[in-house]
Amino acid sequence: MSHTKLPIRTKLGFGICDLGGNLFFTALGFWSLNYLTDTVGLAAGLAGIAVMVGKLWDAITDPMMGFISDRTRSRWGRRRPYLLFGAVPLFLTMWFFFTNPHISSQVALAVWAALALMLLNTAYTVINIPYNSLTPELTDDYHERTSLNGFRFGFAVFGTILGAAAVQPIVGAFPNKSAGFSAVGIILGSVMTLSALATFFAVREKDHSNTEIPKEGFFATYLSVFKNKPYLIVLGTYALNLTGLNFLQGILVYYTKYIYRNESITTPAMVLLLLVAMVCIPISVLVSKKVGKKITYQISFAVLASACAAIYFLGHILGPNFFLAMMVYAGVGIGFGYVAPWAMVPDTIEYDAVMTGKRKEGAFYGMWTFTSKLGQSLSIFISGAVLSLGGYVADAAQSAGAKNAIRLLIGPLPIVVLIAAIVLIQFYPLDEKTYEKLIAEEKARGLK
Repeated sequence: MSHTKLPIRTKLGFGICDLGGNLFFTALGFWSLNYLTDTVGLAAGLAGIAVMVGKLWDAITDPMMGFISDRTRSRWGRRRPYLLFGAVPLFLTMWFFFTNPHISSQVALAVWAALALMLLNTAYTVINIPYNSLTPELTDDYHERTSLNGFRFGFAVFGTILGAAAVQPIVGAFPNKSAGFSAVGIILGSVMTLSALATFFAVREKDHSNTEIPKEGFFATYLSVFKNKPYLIVLGTYALNLTGLNFLQGILVYYTKYIYRNESITTPAMVLLLLVAMVCIPISVLVSKKVGKKITYQISFAVLASACAAIYFLGHILGPNFFLAMMVYAGVGIGFGYVAPWAMVPDTIEYDAVMTGKRKEGAFYGMWTFTSKLGQSLSIFISGAVLSLGGYVADAAQSAGAKNAIRLLIGPLPIVVLIAAIVLIQFYPLDEKTYEKLIAEEKARGLK
């Protein structure tokens, strides 16, 4: 591991995998609930339950993958083999989920949706947790980690824009939505597979052939993860972050379709949101160097919460142009929220190494990925329940109750969650000065 600057080729090679990773989150975040309700024909409440059940499976697979990754020894390293062998299953499960099974029974359809999501999430886990665990393998420099993740999330935003902008045109190119979404699964799944393979071939891990394999059992490993206070603060904040963000993402297509009766502005709204986010990522890196990672992260939450408030109170009154302007403003918040948490997590792992004398990156990223997917699934579950309680009926003129439910999901609910995130991250204790002391102590004790 190096305390010097990484070459650009390493940063690019590392970053490209998250192009596919964010395709996953975008497709699931923006489209999974709408796909299940308006194309597959699953009732909104059942769709939310299916998503939640599918994600609860991650409570087993995510921590287990981190545990396995930490104990892997191969000529390719600890993490890279999973990028190679997980690529094709990820493609197949993406296609499977987005292919309408045409099942008439609502119960059977809900079971299919849950199983399809379990398979898809498992395939994603096999790649994503080892990939995330590469970050502390590549550099221990406080600011270089921010820069490394800046490259990563530059690719991530490209993936997010592709996932947001491509779905409607792909679906629209086919005679019906079922065929269109199946093509979405094939096309986006292919990109996800290729990006994982690109990182496998572009990045090299340090030699772990002489590194001792951890002897702790599964439960002992993860109990120790929960003793790391800085990590728990970032973990909880990130879960709130994704919960609030996915309220906004998941309800966006419903808002344009049923509040404005203009579904065609969905893609422009998504693209504006994400283009601004992409521009703001490098700005956030510079801001982080000036004011710190914690304040940069809080700026993200404040911008997003105020954007949601403006849409809730004024969006239905001032119309689509105001809504699109708020998408531009919200993009600033999303851009400032990309890098900070991912630059903070490896710092908390170094903190753990100093406190315990052991390194277990995979365990931390296993819990991180599980929590991030749980935040996403929780928001989708709540969204489905709120829509159902509001009387939502797919592809029909909505009642006042259903419209109020849609507005609730784009306004008050994410606002409360984002304010909670601002408060929680305030307790994060690792600034640059504290972190440098940790690294000095780690080296003095021969832990590096």
